[in-house]
Amino acid sequence: MTKITISEIARRAGVSKTAVSFAFNYPERLSEETLRRILAVADEVGYAPDPVASNLKTRRTGCIGVLVPQPIPIMTRNPYLLTFIEGVGEVCHESGMSLMLVPPLKGNLRRAIVRAAVDGFLTLGLETFRGTMVVLQQRGVPFVMVDSDPTSDIPCVNIDDEAGAYAAMSYALRKGHRKIAIFGIRSGYHGDYHKYAGTLQRRITGYARALAEHGLSLEDPAIQLHECECDAAGGYGGFHALWQSRQHPTAIVAMADVIAIGVMQAARELGALIPDHLSLVGYDDIEASQLTCPALTTIRQPTVEKGRVAAQLLLQRIEERSLAAEHIVLPVELVERASFKALDAIR
Repeated sequence: MTKITISEIARRAGVSKTAVSFAFNYPERLSEETLRRILAVADEVGYAPDPVASNLKTRRTGCIGVLVPQPIPIMTRNPYLLTFIEGVGEVCHESGMSLMLVPPLKGNLRRAIVRAAVDGFLTLGLETFRGTMVVLQQRGVPFVMVDSDPTSDIPCVNIDDEAGAYAAMSYALRKGHRKIAIFGIRSGYHGDYHKYAGTLQRRITGYARALAEHGLSLEDPAIQLHECECDAAGGYGGFHALWQSRQHPTAIVAMADVIAIGVMQAARELGALIPDHLSLVGYDDIEASQLTCPALTTIRQPTVEKGRVAAQLLLQRIEERSLAAEHIVLPVELVERASFKALDAIR
């Protein structure tokens, strides 16, 4: 079967080859009647443009990438990330862009950056991958950092992580709790919080500031820091390990709702009733937080909005590289639900 070419489409539609090219790459440049005629001919003969060749001509892929530091199967266990991608996806849908998830390629983020056919990247929490930033800059495509320490010449979108952590810990302390376990996100530093960066550093700083206002610190024997994977299994396993120790807290402050949900499951199995025996506060306000039993007290962050804002910044940079780098910080708020009680109300 003879391959249908752009010249043949032009001949059959009675237009120039340029008009056919516009129909598939810049349809807004054609009248509605001309566009309809070209597409009808293309549909009739089963013609579709070669996307690779088209990309070479326009130097655009029509796709943005979300660079994640974990393999996709692990990433999808965290509902927060899926909610963030919802916000990114809304902007992509509105602007006619595609979305690609870019995880490490055989464990290597740098290789993934080089291989990804995208017009720009959103990066998620890459403080411990500084070499990755160098590769992104060498790649020469725009990128926007999310949940990261701001850099002067790179757009960045964060929430007020420190304020959220401060609010969560202050709430526990105001309720009378002084034996508190912090369930932190695995850092790679085995609980050495002095080495934290980015989101973890801001959250641990918020916890520490609230503790200091009540004469306590992260070094106090009554304050325990347990790191775990940022998924329900991490919270589940972390709580089992905690409950086997001699020192039981009266409250747990978790860095992520998904960790807190795992804590709930383990606590139920071990007979530690929440909030009758143990109070619990999370962070993120994922959809499942209001559906747990009891419903989870948490710090609400505007996750969909964060994804939307980050994607809009990236699209602006793709269109205009010389734009000044904006650093946006979105607000958070404490949401009180049934998983937390004052100390004097705990049996």
